[in-house]
Amino acid sequence: QVQLVESGGGLVQAGDSLRLSCAASGRTFGKSAMGWFRQAPGKEREFVAAISGSGGTTNYADSVKGRFTISRDNAKNTMYLQMNSMKPEDTATYYCAAGYTTATMRSGGINYWGKGTLVTVSS
Repeated sequence: QVQLVESGGGLVQAGDSLRLSCAASGRTFGKSAMGWFRQAPGKEREFVAAISGSGGTTNYADSVKGRFTISRDNAKNTMYLQMNSMKPEDTATYYCAAGYTTATMRSGGINYWGKGTLVTVSS
């Protein structure tokens, strides 16, 4: 069983930066692909970014490419999402997820979910 706990959400202004963290329990963290999804009010949950177990492969949604950076520290069992040049349309609850590969995660292949952290971007 893997538990995922997100932190770092909050209220920011357009153009600001924010970093989310996801702390994971379990000894298999370094073998699992990890990722971030988000769900805005009234919308379906969508893929944001994913990273392979080694950190060598990353995958981003077009809407965040060039602005967001996903990373991980396997020694700390923690994954991060650095969000820069934020926009009001980035407002959503952000969920940490674990899966098999970055490609399958992008298609919705998720083994574990966190409970989410709210990010609000004001204009």
